[in-house]
Amino acid sequence: MGRMIGLVLMLGVLVFGAVAFGQTTTPQTQSGSTPAASSGSEPGGSSTTQPTATGTQSSIWPMIIILVVFVAVFYFMLIRPQRKRQAQHNVLLKDLKRGDSVVTAGGIYGEIDSVGDTTVVLTVEDGGKLKLAKSSIVDKRTK
Repeated sequence: MGRMIGLVLMLGVLVFGAVAFGQTTTPQTQSGSTPAASSGSEPGGSSTTQPTATGTQSSIWPMIIILVVFVAVFYFMLIRPQRKRQAQHNVLLKDLKRGDSVVTAGGIYGEIDSVGDTTVVLTVEDGGKLKLAKSSIVDKRTK
């Protein structure tokens, strides 16, 4: 839960930064006055204003940077940890053998009686046997 709060806060800061980073300022002339105030010619016939671009043009680079940061955040906070957990679970399922004490996703404790390709037969406390999907095993218990 704490990780999700951190992710939401980080994304909010990034979006706020993207909005602030992407804003453009109004163009200024050489003399420091606004373009409307110095639009006329001076007595010598020269003008002090420089041709400037309108303030509506913006660069695409801030958006690319923000997109790369979003991808990096999602990779390191969501995708990478999930892949590690999946790899650990695959190792657990591969190493199952007869006699191991295990816990299923449904909370059933039992001892493995036999292991198939996709199924496992568990012997529970009362001596009953359950046939379960192998992927439903979530933990191997020590005896």
